[in-house]
Amino acid sequence: MYASNTSGSTVLVVLGGTAVSLSNNQTLDGFTASGGNTVFTVPVSGRYFITYQVNTSVALLAGTRIVNSGSAIPGSILSPALSASTYNVSLITTLTAGNQISLQIFGVVATVVLLGGGSVGAALTIIRLE
Repeated sequence: MYASNTSGSTVLVVLGGTAVSLSNNQTLDGFTASGGNTVFTVPVSGRYFITYQVNTSVALLAGTRIVNSGSAIPGSILSPALSASTYNVSLITTLTAGNQISLQIFGVVATVVLLGGGSVGAALTIIRLE
């Protein structure tokens, strides 16, 4: 599956984490999206390659991560030591049918503006390997 946000959305981030809406350019391939396009439900159990990117309009001292049914996936957490405006992570993990996956920004209380105007502000790709 692939979903992105290219509209320059504003994300009101809380310390505990806020899911990013990925409402543009969706190719869900069996995954289902929540009404707000923030949670994607896994259709088939297996090992998956997951990659994400977040691009903000200004550098922040924020973290990003993938959350699986309420818990951060080890290896998906990116907490830079210095402010950043670009976040990229790739990993392989096991997912179970029915798991609910979301891309979150966390660790700050801030209004985050994602890149827009055709640029990718945020994107999530999930590919089943086996």
